[in-house]
Amino acid sequence: MQIGVTVTYDGGYTRIPFPGGDIPRERGACTDILIRAYRDAFGIDLQALVHTDMMAAFAAYPKQWGLSAPDPNIDHRRVPNLATWFDRHHAKLPIPADPADWRPGDIFTCRVSQNGTHIGMVSDRVGSRSPFIIHNYGAGAREQDMLPHLDMTGRFRWSVS
Repeated sequence: MQIGVTVTYDGGYTRIPFPGGDIPRERGACTDILIRAYRDAFGIDLQALVHTDMMAAFAAYPKQWGLSAPDPNIDHRRVPNLATWFDRHHAKLPIPADPADWRPGDIFTCRVSQNGTHIGMVSDRVGSRSPFIIHNYGAGAREQDMLPHLDMTGRFRWSVS
């Protein structure tokens, strides 16, 4: 539901309400696509869940931003923090050798540069050899047939039931 709505990439720091905070829907980063999907589909607030977990186990999370405490404005909007949260909540799965083995709703992380990471979700639509992905890699929310071309670093399936 974000395709055509989230049209601009914006990964910048913004003060937002807590809980339930968001930047304007027409803007966002790859993480915002996932955060909004869980809020819209399931009423689940990853901002609150990540912040609560970081308050309880800050040492378990990456330190690359030099923070001394959790920040509910940005922590959930960082790929390494979301990957850590999903891993800590037993959602990590092996990355399949065959791209066709991914399932709708699977969350992926991938490398996009030497230090850059990206996150998205597997669609229920199938492309030429694998499922489409839903993500924002600079031009707004898109559904694309490119799963086999990504340098995968993680796969997660989080049960919300």
